[in-house]
Amino acid sequence: MAQDGQDEPVVTQESTLDEVVVTGTRRTLQTSIETKRQEATIVDALTADEIGDLPALSVGEAIETITGAASHREKGGASEIAIRGMGPFLGASTFNGREATNGSGDRSVNFNQFPSELINQIKVYKTQQANLIEGGVSGLVELGTLRPLDFNRQRIQVEGKINYNPYEDRLLDQPSPGYRGTISFVDQFDLGGLGRIGLSLGFQRNDVTNPEEVYNASSTWVACNANTTQTGNCTEVTRAQAAAGTPFYLVPNSYTFRQIEEDDTRDAWFGAVQWRPNDRFNINLDYQYSDRSYNERRNELGISEARYGLTNRVVNENNVLLAATGNSSIETNSTFKNRSETYEGAGLNVEFFVNEALTLKGDVSWSHTLRNETDRNVRLRSDPLDIYGVRTPMNNQRVPYTMDLRNGPVPTFTIDPRFDITNHDLFSDDARIRRDQSQRDHEIFATRFDATYEVSEGFFTAFDAGVRYSTMTFKDFDNRVEFTQDDRAVDREANLLCRTPFPQTDFLDSSSSNSITRWATFDAVCLFEAYSGVPDTGLPIDIRAVENRDVSEDVWAGYGMASFAGMAGNLPFRGNMGLRVVDTQVTSKGLRADLDVVENGDGTISLVPTGAFNEQVFEHGTTRWLPSLNLTFELKDDLLLRGGLFRAMSRPAPSALGAGRIITVDSGADYANVAEALRNISANGSPRLEPLMSWNADLSLEYYANRDSMFAFAVYAKQFTGGFQPVAYDETFVIDGQSVTVPVVQTENSDDESTLLGFEVTGAYRFSNLPAPFDGLGTKISYSYADLDFENEDVRLGDVIDANTGVVTQGMIPPAGLSGLSKHVLSAQLYYQIGNLDLQAIYKYRSDYYQDFVGGNSQLRYVHGVGTVDLRASYALSRNSRVQFEAVNITDEPRIEDMPVWGATRGYYAYGSKYYISMRHRF
Repeated sequence: MAQDGQDEPVVTQESTLDEVVVTGTRRTLQTSIETKRQEATIVDALTADEIGDLPALSVGEAIETITGAASHREKGGASEIAIRGMGPFLGASTFNGREATNGSGDRSVNFNQFPSELINQIKVYKTQQANLIEGGVSGLVELGTLRPLDFNRQRIQVEGKINYNPYEDRLLDQPSPGYRGTISFVDQFDLGGLGRIGLSLGFQRNDVTNPEEVYNASSTWVACNANTTQTGNCTEVTRAQAAAGTPFYLVPNSYTFRQIEEDDTRDAWFGAVQWRPNDRFNINLDYQYSDRSYNERRNELGISEARYGLTNRVVNENNVLLAATGNSSIETNSTFKNRSETYEGAGLNVEFFVNEALTLKGDVSWSHTLRNETDRNVRLRSDPLDIYGVRTPMNNQRVPYTMDLRNGPVPTFTIDPRFDITNHDLFSDDARIRRDQSQRDHEIFATRFDATYEVSEGFFTAFDAGVRYSTMTFKDFDNRVEFTQDDRAVDREANLLCRTPFPQTDFLDSSSSNSITRWATFDAVCLFEAYSGVPDTGLPIDIRAVENRDVSEDVWAGYGMASFAGMAGNLPFRGNMGLRVVDTQVTSKGLRADLDVVENGDGTISLVPTGAFNEQVFEHGTTRWLPSLNLTFELKDDLLLRGGLFRAMSRPAPSALGAGRIITVDSGADYANVAEALRNISANGSPRLEPLMSWNADLSLEYYANRDSMFAFAVYAKQFTGGFQPVAYDETFVIDGQSVTVPVVQTENSDDESTLLGFEVTGAYRFSNLPAPFDGLGTKISYSYADLDFENEDVRLGDVIDANTGVVTQGMIPPAGLSGLSKHVLSAQLYYQIGNLDLQAIYKYRSDYYQDFVGGNSQLRYVHGVGTVDLRASYALSRNSRVQFEAVNITDEPRIEDMPVWGATRGYYAYGSKYYISMRHRF
């Protein structure tokens, strides 16, 4: 029988006459089991011998099938990855052993950038060893592409995939089917005296649509005084008042219904050259390029004054506003959003085999992501007069409505029928025209040098040592060009010119409690040009702003590691021990400016920077020592006991280290006086944040019954040092020439300690003992449980510490746990492979979790647990041709969010299911 990793056919025990080559799902599970068995640490893997054999549509969805891994879903697909139920902040990801950038402002890899068809191996390290790049308390996800000489055969492969989303049937303007095309080439060449060289190239074009339906509340929630009778905006309750017994209820600034149509295009290139000039050198050069662009057309109906005139309130024991009658301006927002994101990564790796014992390695890498996002938005509001100047039935800007959250996750809204939300004529006032542009620029340059000395005899089998240097920069800006228009004749002309029918049918029918099914919509680009006179106003000459971030990080790391093997009596063991030292220096720059008070024309004011800026620089450094020990006992040939002890660190997201300030000037949150405005100056980062540290212990028992079957049980504990808490610093702002001191809240590390306890179970089994044809059945099931007493306080409503006095002011709402932590994570696969047919069903479940916003210093957001089902079926038409069908989220599960406490719906996101059919041919 052929050994794993070899190309020779496997001869079944049932027949020595027929040779059966194991491929597809079964072969992927076999190689994954063998990878886990051979590793020195506790690892779970997904490995494919062939290009394009990973069993998933995307890298993120492939990782979800690995024990303990789960994702945060965006637009129905897997995005950020959580390991063992812990959020992406606590994990780390590398691509071919190197850090990779993204456009989100955090350290997680955007797995949607990488075509799964061009990835061959995914490893999830649950325990650390000294030669791994630091940064993963929960674990490290390593993505790998093939090396062409190691592949050792020629392959030209073409795959075409067509996708269908049932939500598209609801659109009046139905798009063409989406598609994905992939072509890859691998070959090796003999250069005579110059050795051998291998070349691999891959290209993918992905062009899809992602319709989406959303109910959304604003990301700012306030505590309103329940004792007062409201005629205007509610009176906010302070922490001190709440502690003294003042009753309150929680309410957002606004409610929004959003209908989205999106076109998403991505071009991705992968290339690698591997050259072995002789037996002593191995040189690898790889390059990756991804260019993704999407256009999003948003139609929104907004109840923009959710805090205004609230009566008949129903509030539960958690201070959630379950039902109320209110008065609010009703607005329609039309937005055309464009995002372009370009990723480039490159690396050069050189191995020099000095002799049979000593190997030297050098690696230089570069990764860069540039994301630009531009929104053109026009808001039109209700008014006592319609666009013709005729009084409306309401004869008022504000419209009565009722909100009821007791019937389902989407509140039931009943808007006074005198205001017909489908009548374009009634959206006639307060035209606000905005052009927002943001840019995220993330770059990493790194170099490392490693040496391995192998010992032929004795207890120690190898010694490794190395040094690594990396420099990271993260810069962003957000620019807004905004103006208003109050000429009714201009409003009428634009309104009549740019009307559109509501773009779809059955809006949000997935939620039985939803009552808003359509409203008056407009073409965003048409409105923008009608009011501004140009398709796009572009950026101003000066894009400096107090919100901008400018963060740089320099890291030096060095390590030493010894591998060993021996006998404890008759018990073989092996492992490694080592120490990694990491020095991190962060420099964060922020702009400050004096503020002018600007009259809005309606009796309220806004705060606007004067344009004269000064720079403030914050520097902060840490040095951390990370010891590690990994030990494996071979209790039997097929039974392993593994243990790991290590210290790990997770750095804050680059955007969370920003030194900027956010000054709210949105007209939906205008202010009656300067004092009220000052409460809305907030930090958009905390340069003083330090890495989160943990001591970790893991124990795993693994039984390898055969190449198709294995069972593993692991327990683990993590002792965290430091939680996160809001800290108020007094800062001075000059407003209309006068100095005013304002407490600005930032998130910082606390001295708290917390303990996580968890376990995970994995079982893979093929029912080969069943009679044919049932012997083609197989399964893999994994379950992870984790519990942690970690605390994260709400930045507006939670406990806050005065930085000068150290006094803690009690918060109004309970803290959240660790960002991204789910107690329960389950993945279950059932496959049937017989002859040319390969069937697979995958169920993935992740329980409730708290999800921080990128950049930090935000209020608490919770995501409901959900289980999704994916299906795959493929049939080999010949040795080199295969047809495949795939279905994602076939039960049409939405993503539901609460904020800032459980039970207060913040978001309901419905994406629908997606179906794909593809054809692959190898030459």
